[in-house]
Amino acid sequence: MAALKYDVFQAISDPTRREILRLLSTKKRAISEIASQFPVSRTAIAKHLHVLSEASLVSGEKIGREKIYQLQPEPLTEIKQWLAYYEQFWTNKLSILKHVVENDDE
Repeated sequence: MAALKYDVFQAISDPTRREILRLLSTKKRAISEIASQFPVSRTAIAKHLHVLSEASLVSGEKIGREKIYQLQPEPLTEIKQWLAYYEQFWTNKLSILKHVVENDDE
């Protein structure tokens, strides 16, 4: 049976994984460098990186004894598209609020 492949929404649901993505947005990093930024074990960070990798948000390359990870931002477009759909509702609600506030004085 194939291993569960995580989707982008599952991958970014955890604050630690979101922070890992933020760290990797600036440069490639070794797992030891990533782990040093968190109060959890290297094993825990490796598990988070596995989830991110399964969601195709990061890729890792073994260089010497270290594994170097880099951000693969393309799957984040799925989230952007999902949010864009719901943005119409926010815009509508803000327009209604603006109308109510501006006409409250009349």
